[in-house]
Amino acid sequence: MQQHTIRKERSENKKRSFKSRFLAFFFNFGLVVVAAVGLYVLFVFLQMPSLDSVLHETREPAIVFLDKNGAEIRSSGRIMGTPVSVKTLPPHVYQAILAIEDKNFYKHGALSYRGTFRALFVNLFHGRFAAGGSTITQQTAKNIFLSRDKKVSRKVQELILSYWLENKFDKNQILDLYMNRISLVGGLRGIDAASSLLFGHGANKMTVAESAQIAAMLKAPTTYSPLKNPERNIKRARVVLTEMVKQGYIPLETAQRAAQELKATTVKQDKNIYRYWTDFVMDEIESRVGNIKQDLYVYTTMDTKLQAQVAATLSANIGEYQGAIIAIARDGAIQSMVGGDDYQVSQFNRVLALRQPGSSFKPVVYLVALENGMTPDSYVNDSQFAIGDYNPKNYDDKYYGDITLATAFAKSVNSVPLKLTKQYGIDSVLNMASRLGVGHKLKREYSTVLGASEMSLLDLTTIYSVIWNDGQSVHPYSITKIKDANGNIVYERNPSDEIQILSETTVEYMKQLLYDVVVNGTGKRAYAPNVFGGKTGTSNNNRDAWFVGATPDYVMGIWVGKDDFTPMSSKITGGTLPATIFHNIVK
Repeated sequence: MQQHTIRKERSENKKRSFKSRFLAFFFNFGLVVVAAVGLYVLFVFLQMPSLDSVLHETREPAIVFLDKNGAEIRSSGRIMGTPVSVKTLPPHVYQAILAIEDKNFYKHGALSYRGTFRALFVNLFHGRFAAGGSTITQQTAKNIFLSRDKKVSRKVQELILSYWLENKFDKNQILDLYMNRISLVGGLRGIDAASSLLFGHGANKMTVAESAQIAAMLKAPTTYSPLKNPERNIKRARVVLTEMVKQGYIPLETAQRAAQELKATTVKQDKNIYRYWTDFVMDEIESRVGNIKQDLYVYTTMDTKLQAQVAATLSANIGEYQGAIIAIARDGAIQSMVGGDDYQVSQFNRVLALRQPGSSFKPVVYLVALENGMTPDSYVNDSQFAIGDYNPKNYDDKYYGDITLATAFAKSVNSVPLKLTKQYGIDSVLNMASRLGVGHKLKREYSTVLGASEMSLLDLTTIYSVIWNDGQSVHPYSITKIKDANGNIVYERNPSDEIQILSETTVEYMKQLLYDVVVNGTGKRAYAPNVFGGKTGTSNNNRDAWFVGATPDYVMGIWVGKDDFTPMSSKITGGTLPATIFHNIVK
């Protein structure tokens, strides 16, 4: 009996010992698991960037280009719209978001346990991921972390950040963050940027219908885009309106009217007619303010109405060739710049390309002659003329004998400017070019007189601008002022005093010569009632064709050619296609 009792006690002791060891094992195992999870969370937390720093979007500074009237032309680097807030938006804008995305947003914390368990049940029932339980706070955390990978560590970081957001900000501030960070269309961030692109105005002007269409995109921006999938967007927007009624945000009548307003949206195609211009302006911005570290608003000299006309006319007439056009006002303000027919095909700005100006350089030589006492009525002799081995001929191989300076200029004969250069010296010609702004780029050769030294359309047009600025210096510019995002002036143009380069008499004679070109000479196709004058130019083998002309408002230079320097048709000269383009723009 006693032995039985002893055996029984030993058995019970073994059972208690086993239970104790079993419980101790699981307790210790649990401690290890908890410690491991804690260490993992700590490791993930330490991998996170500064929680304060994640609130600041990392991006390149935005540059907003404005025309001469202060209207926006385009922006560069701007991926976010104007910041919006619950306090400043019409209530229906953010109510549409709450109704469809998180109707209990103001009642729960960082996580909605009811929503999480409901999503878990739905996903288990369907055997796949069919529903999400993320709150707006969690979605905000996702949007702050730009990474979209599905690693466990990123999910843990998201939860940490969600709790941090709930403790650092109130609900309205979190909703503001969400509305300003959500990515909806075209790589843009924020509902204001999406509204501007889709509806042509900011989020503060969105109607109930537009608010529903924006909210409809939140589930899957591409799938429910009113641009790409308008039917899906409209269908889901109706669900948004229904939820807004159920939750008491809007009356049924308002929802019904809004449902009738739902529609597909289209984005105006960007033909890139300003891209050559904004690229050009960007270089000047950097020369004025140095390294760009903040958002800037750049007020330019662009005349958008003229630019549209110039771009359309060039595109309609250029055919198989390339072309470039620039228009400069009397004070040097560049009002239009088109560096090619299609920016998407080629970003090379041909306004800045170095090409041979041909006869369009000849006014420089004639200015020297006029300064030395000649007049348009002075007689010169047009006959074959050689300088060493250099023996150029007239364009049509025809010579006119004794003719006036005006006739020689209008017919663009070659021998006369060469003889004038010999008479007054090549240095006088180069000095004149330098006074007009381009002398340092020219070769000291007689071929320069006939336009063999390369220069850009910008340089050539500047020469003519001095003439039509009554002989006063012209310094082309594209920016009047630059402001930062707070309206502070970063740069403002302070023009220097103009210098009188040409005498009044010389200018008047030169204007007469240029007018004769479009009335009686090689530039007749450019003539229109408001044209003051102009000059044609064609380089060897018809590789380049030029026309530079003036109206009361601007001096316009036009170039036509091929990028590879191969010849064009022999029918293409400065007096044909470029002159025609000029006429079609100014008529």
